[in-house]
Amino acid sequence: MSQKVILITGASSGFGRLTAEALARAGHIVYASMRDVNGRNAQNAQKMKDLSVSEKISLRPIELDVQSEVSVNLAVEQLVAETNVIDVVVHNAGHMVFGPAEAFTPEQLAQQYDVNVLGTQRVNRAVLPHMRRRREGLLVWVSSSSSAGGTPPYLSPYFAAKAAMDSLAVQYARELSRWGIETTIVVPGAFTKGTNHFAHSGIPVDAGRAEEYEAGPYANFGDTIKQAFDAIVPEDAEPGPVADMIVDVVAQPFGTRPFRIHYDPAQDGAEVGFAVLDRLRAEMLHRVGMSDLLTPHVAG
Repeated sequence: MSQKVILITGASSGFGRLTAEALARAGHIVYASMRDVNGRNAQNAQKMKDLSVSEKISLRPIELDVQSEVSVNLAVEQLVAETNVIDVVVHNAGHMVFGPAEAFTPEQLAQQYDVNVLGTQRVNRAVLPHMRRRREGLLVWVSSSSSAGGTPPYLSPYFAAKAAMDSLAVQYARELSRWGIETTIVVPGAFTKGTNHFAHSGIPVDAGRAEEYEAGPYANFGDTIKQAFDAIVPEDAEPGPVADMIVDVVAQPFGTRPFRIHYDPAQDGAEVGFAVLDRLRAEMLHRVGMSDLLTPHVAG
């Protein structure tokens, strides 16, 4: 196996934490980025350092806030200074909010896009010059089955942002393939445990609007949605296999990595929806004579 230098965003918990540990155990040098490593996330960072020592793996917590261009640039500069190379980026950082769409302010929607979409752009602008210089690299995007599968209400800002991120990932793949940079989009389904999504989700700022829904025909609807999620997600559903799939993607040779992979115990239909969407997009490129953009090019 070829050892890779890997940067993961949002690695303090959930998919990011699991993926960082799994990739380090697979023999890679992993920079597990998170906000406030000396404060709020100090305990998480220390646990990673302890794990790195006890298991003799290379798991390195690093300060990185995807909402700050300065923070992103400093983290990438540190990584490159220490390793001289960056092989893989895992775009995982994200945040969920829960409640009626109308009750969220425009500023809250903007914040969702800032974390889930603009954060990936900041990271890409920092790392891609290094990858393009080498004509080699891999971007792994952690998307959401909500972008092409069945979705419940009350998660609109999060779902809209994730759909935007998925679209951005698709277009980046076309614009980077001639540089020899590969793309894999990972599509997890809903998990009611193991990711802290609902536990850490934000709520509407406009409490008055939210109360109007609660006092009207949508009384107790939030609890109904959460109960419905619990009912369709298998009791033994764990997010760990998502990390294992990413480890497998990183290990595969150039040119063989899948464009999109799925793991959805709830079976919400995203695998079917994305199969159709991706095929239609590919057929359009064939029609206009740009089918070479569908596969990464060997350097040189």
